[in-house]
Amino acid sequence: MNKPRTAAALAAVLAVDGAIHLYWATGSTWPATDSASLSRAVLNADVPFTPPVLVPLAAVLAAGAATLLARGGLLRLPLAPAAARWGTRAVAAGLSLRALAGLVWLTGLGAAPGSTFYLLNAVVYTPLCLAAATAAWRLAR
Repeated sequence: MNKPRTAAALAAVLAVDGAIHLYWATGSTWPATDSASLSRAVLNADVPFTPPVLVPLAAVLAAGAATLLARGGLLRLPLAPAAARWGTRAVAAGLSLRALAGLVWLTGLGAAPGSTFYLLNAVVYTPLCLAAATAAWRLAR
């Protein structure tokens, strides 16, 4: 495994996700038509897509991306190597939990087959989280 390349790829995924959250924090709802349909498509629930919810999520994603870059030797942060390793494990654990939830939703438990969320979960969210979690666990070693 090429640690710098893996770290850069994973950090890019988290950074793009964080940027999307910041975009939604402006009140934009692309690719949905309104906040309610965006919430159902992304989370399978009615959750407010407001700055107090989205900005902290974007910050967590940015911190995760920075930690991955530090673990890959691409960013010098005042982190001990053990902190970068444990931070990478935390990112891997979060991605693993999301992937596990996605697999449960694919059974139809808690997600209606045929819904936008179900399709996005099957085609985008869960496969991406499974791949990213696997790569993050490898990077953490």
